[in-house]
Amino acid sequence: MQFTLLTTDPATGARRGRLHTAHGPVETPVFMPVGTQATVKTLEPRDLAAEACEILLANTYHLYLRPGHELIKDLGGLHRFMGWDRAILTDSGGYQVLSLTELRRLSEDGVTFQSHLDGSRHVLTPEKAVEIQLALGVDILMALDECPPHDADAAYHQVSMERTLRWAARCRVAHPSDEPALFGIVQGGTLPDLRARSAEETTRIGFSGYALGGLGIGEGPTAMYATVADTTALLPADAPRYLMGVGTPQDLLECIGRGVDMFDCVLPTRNGRNGTLFTSTGRLNIKGAVHARDERPPDAECTCYTCRHFSRAYLRHLYVSGEILGLRLNTIHNLHYYLDLMRQARQAVECGSFLAWKDETLARMRVAPTTSQHGQEIRTDD
Repeated sequence: MQFTLLTTDPATGARRGRLHTAHGPVETPVFMPVGTQATVKTLEPRDLAAEACEILLANTYHLYLRPGHELIKDLGGLHRFMGWDRAILTDSGGYQVLSLTELRRLSEDGVTFQSHLDGSRHVLTPEKAVEIQLALGVDILMALDECPPHDADAAYHQVSMERTLRWAARCRVAHPSDEPALFGIVQGGTLPDLRARSAEETTRIGFSGYALGGLGIGEGPTAMYATVADTTALLPADAPRYLMGVGTPQDLLECIGRGVDMFDCVLPTRNGRNGTLFTSTGRLNIKGAVHARDERPPDAECTCYTCRHFSRAYLRHLYVSGEILGLRLNTIHNLHYYLDLMRQARQAVECGSFLAWKDETLARMRVAPTTSQHGQEIRTDD
């Protein structure tokens, strides 16, 4: 993998770039739909391709437990297994393992955990995380890290950050090559001194790209945005920057303006299945009775398949009737919205108008009546 930085917006630091992968180019800034278990729920690969999706995320922990990385390798790798011929990034699985508070034990060697499926016992080490991801045959691997709670004290954040650095070095030894790409993860909570040291040491180890972990998990947007800005300023300009598990449309635009290139989050797919649609004027709760006779599309400005063919009334009918098609159409719309938002952001950076475009886009979201409010969600399985 190679990364080309095409231009940077001087007013904000927003970047326009291109990832070159073995499975095609990826234009940045980019949002990666979450396909945890080798599928983006309710969608087919051709649905994603139709929306110009160039990269998606799958999860090491889940694919290791079921169906198993060795089986996937024997069947030709993850791309062939799931019928997807474009790029794939895999989360190392550390977040999922570490979220199993009652089912795991953390040590210097790695994480010993019980499967949430059958209670079987497993050990995930930095070397094992790399081994699994290499067997899957993906384009971008993530180093194993520890993601502590946002409200952990400073002493624990320091211990955790230092452990993540040691694990990162072990991952690099396990995979010294740059093909497929291996990204390191910067931790340290919202503590500037810890983030700075983590960024410095992770960069010294040397990776193809750098991720910001441990954010979007309850610290609040002000602290998150400040941490993102401080951290990206310390990372190499010629490497991609990936903010893990974030987030809302507002988060994406604010963090693009702070130098982030890559994002993933379950929000568009999960909210779609729960009846909440993202639109150019804010969130829309399609479950509401107010839409029972509404002939309008979810978003008059949207060109997705759902908005071109179906009314709010029909989508509400599908949802309250428990029809699977409703979940699918909602998901198509939400992913189109996110991917198109990234397309517009790239265009704005190219034109040197990112700040004005971002402010106008966010203003339209804020003034709209919002019938469904969900706070920023912790990144979990999807």
